[in-house]
Amino acid sequence: MPSRRRIPLEKGREALAACGTAPELEQLPREVRATAVRYSLEELAARAPGRSVEVRVPPFAAVQCVEGPRHTRGTPPNVIETDAQTWLMLATGRQAWDTALHGGRIRASGQRADLSALLPLTD
Repeated sequence: MPSRRRIPLEKGREALAACGTAPELEQLPREVRATAVRYSLEELAARAPGRSVEVRVPPFAAVQCVEGPRHTRGTPPNVIETDAQTWLMLATGRQAWDTALHGGRIRASGQRADLSALLPLTD
């Protein structure tokens, strides 16, 4: 079953586009960054439906995505966690997955915890 969208598409696309062109993400209003994170995670789940990987971007949102074995209790075996700035840079193509991972900006565990083939999320 596809995930339910909570962020209106147009509002989400606007927020993500603002993050893609802003010289400094921290200078954008928190509401814009929060909307962009939530929308981009919804978009990731729509493009890669499933429940084998959990992507966490505290304090804004978390989503389960990617086909494969589903976890039902406790911490999932495939977890990706990063801060909002790094996630937005990945989602907009401003930073490559490997660069962020090797730079310590992403914490990833599990065999399926690699989103490089799914990023960026821009059209």
